[in-house]
Amino acid sequence: MKTFSTFAALAAATSVLAAPSPTGGLTPRASSSIVPITTKGNAFFQGDKRFYIRGVDYQPGGSSKLVDPIADAGTCARDIAEFKKLGINTVRVYTVDNTADHDACMSALADAGIYLVLDVNTPLYSLNRATPHNSYNEVYLQNIFATIDAFANYPNTLAFFSGNEVINDDKTTSAAPYVKAVTRDMRQYIGSRNYRKIPVGYSAADVNSNRLEMAEYMNCGPDDERSDFFAFNDYSWCDPSSFQISGWDQKVKNFTNYGIPLFLSEYGCNTNTRKFEEVAALYNTEMTSVYSGGLVYEYSEEGSKYGLVKIDSPTSVTELPDFLALKSALAAQADPAGTGGYNATGGASGCPAQSPNWDVSGDALPAIPAGAAKLMKSGAGKGAGLSGKGSQNAGGTSTGTASAGSGSVTAVATGSASSSTSTSSGSAKSAGTQLQPMDRAPLFLGLFVAGMSFVGATLL
Repeated sequence: MKTFSTFAALAAATSVLAAPSPTGGLTPRASSSIVPITTKGNAFFQGDKRFYIRGVDYQPGGSSKLVDPIADAGTCARDIAEFKKLGINTVRVYTVDNTADHDACMSALADAGIYLVLDVNTPLYSLNRATPHNSYNEVYLQNIFATIDAFANYPNTLAFFSGNEVINDDKTTSAAPYVKAVTRDMRQYIGSRNYRKIPVGYSAADVNSNRLEMAEYMNCGPDDERSDFFAFNDYSWCDPSSFQISGWDQKVKNFTNYGIPLFLSEYGCNTNTRKFEEVAALYNTEMTSVYSGGLVYEYSEEGSKYGLVKIDSPTSVTELPDFLALKSALAAQADPAGTGGYNATGGASGCPAQSPNWDVSGDALPAIPAGAAKLMKSGAGKGAGLSGKGSQNAGGTSTGTASAGSGSVTAVATGSASSSTSTSSGSAKSAGTQLQPMDRAPLFLGLFVAGMSFVGATLL
């Protein structure tokens, strides 16, 4: 993304897990009758109706003035009025304070028919693409689980992003197993805490050499490891352009038969004057068999010339030319009738082969850290908010490779979620760290499994 990053390399941290408390199964907190979004095949649905994301990325202040935009009722009232003028149904927020009260804003968004797609990371609590093994630890997972707790019971929480542009070139693809492990862990936590099935996926950079590999990787392997959706940030359509000139026709072709929902988590090239001509293609049947809409970058002007509005005060904004252009483009292009030619069957992809552009072999993932596995039953407890000591070098990392099925909700109940055995012949690599399968000697393996069963029982 252009002005906001949740993956800064930060100083070592020694913070500890907050005391956990049960949080699942609560009554939804937003008062509106808004219908929660579900997935089927490669599409989102609002009840029985196909749902297309028509939204904007929303983080007033950007990375230079980090604030939670949905923790302030006044800010929300100001901006929701503009959202309604635009005719959008979704906002993406990159960072929130998971200790704040979001009831007022989430209820106001729901009353306006607007859903939230939320990134669970913060600059202090995120994966580090350079040292993914160290940053994938129990302190980090505790904090993102606390963010899930804070938003899972709002019916207009559409989805969670497990990460944003962690892999941004060919050299950082070795971090992919950790992105996928976080996605697996979030899905398992949601199920284990008896929340409704909120989709979890990843927002990828639009890297030509590994875009398709990343999408396939997030949708390959056992069901408990696969994402619920995949999204990427795409600035390849720069007005004046077309479906063919932009290369979007080839992207549709490449993702034909992809088995989970796909959408644009950022779009809106500003190389030239933005007319948002791509809207007419994105919500047309030439794309809706594969894509489920997208989010325009970005709502407020933060110095990079992508803003739709200029924020003047806590109560007022000035609508910029891009606001009017997007409003007109969205109004002119209705969603297709029916289900838009979606792939109702869905299904898993094959895992991409290792190559110079893709430094991952197979689908072996790191096992969830033991301390984080316990939170599946006990709950995450209090989050760190926008402060805290950070997590990237906090310790409590993964100690091995996950066994098949260890990310399922059933695995938590039987105590196997903390297993570090492996049934895969592949290995997952981090930057400088190889996750190796355990010793294959039959006698040792038998003793090891028996021992781990005992340890799992005592931990859980």
